[in-house]
Amino acid sequence: MEQVKITNKVGIIVDSLRLPLWEGLKVAKDMGANGVQIYAVDGEMAPENLSSSARKELKAYISSLGLEISALCGDLGGHGFQDHQQNSKKIEKSKRILDLAVELGTNIVTTHIGIVPENKDSSIYEAMQKACDELGIYAKSMNAYFAIETGPETSVRLKSFLDSLSTNGVSVNFDPANMVMVTGDDPVEGVKLLKDYIVHTHVKDGIQIKPVDPRDVYGALGYGEGTDHEQIALMVASGEFFKEVQLGKGSVDFRKYFEALNEIGYNGYLTIEREVKTNPVRDISMAVEFIKSFK
Repeated sequence: MEQVKITNKVGIIVDSLRLPLWEGLKVAKDMGANGVQIYAVDGEMAPENLSSSARKELKAYISSLGLEISALCGDLGGHGFQDHQQNSKKIEKSKRILDLAVELGTNIVTTHIGIVPENKDSSIYEAMQKACDELGIYAKSMNAYFAIETGPETSVRLKSFLDSLSTNGVSVNFDPANMVMVTGDDPVEGVKLLKDYIVHTHVKDGIQIKPVDPRDVYGALGYGEGTDHEQIALMVASGEFFKEVQLGKGSVDFRKYFEALNEIGYNGYLTIEREVKTNPVRDISMAVEFIKSFK
């Protein structure tokens, strides 16, 4: 079987290394990464906690290592933008994260917006649509993107939602593992379907053990009451439905996945995410080598 050749830059989510930020940046460089993605929601990287001088210092240090920032992560949790009562403050916070991203030299902020409902006439769909339209217009004005992570809903439903917005300022951060673990969607078909929206990707692998309702994984406004749901939540947390695994050990066919990214002309980052607590440095180092085996 012919090997797929990729030329994309390799990124690492620094937080996945579970090291202090500045140490993690150095480790990412030593592993051979071209860039890093950094969480910028709370703590030292939250926009409100990062002074102008601190921003310049961080940008200079990243540059001195020969790294780029592939994206910031601006996932605010709490069902994303499903709750219209929470959206005004979340929108403002998201805008400040995007401002920080642009200042640090990237034009991408990845996020979760909550599960897109099947019912387009629902108040939750409307709240998400309104929030994403405002964010998309703001991002577009800065030649930037809020990139929704794939996984909570199928590619078909996500594309329909994105098509309904007035700009492509809200686009896609493609994560193939979330698809195989939760919705059972095919990442290759997902790439082809969402090709006009993909601006960033995560490289992660996983397996689905048995089908699960995405709402039990990601949560949803007004969903999940009583002891039955608590039991399911415990089962999800304990890994009874799906499991994230080392690259190449799961259900993502990376040869076909990288081939699909090549076919649509994607030339952005392949950014490694690893969400386990044991040996993340070892696993991420192996992941870098795994990706480079396709170069």
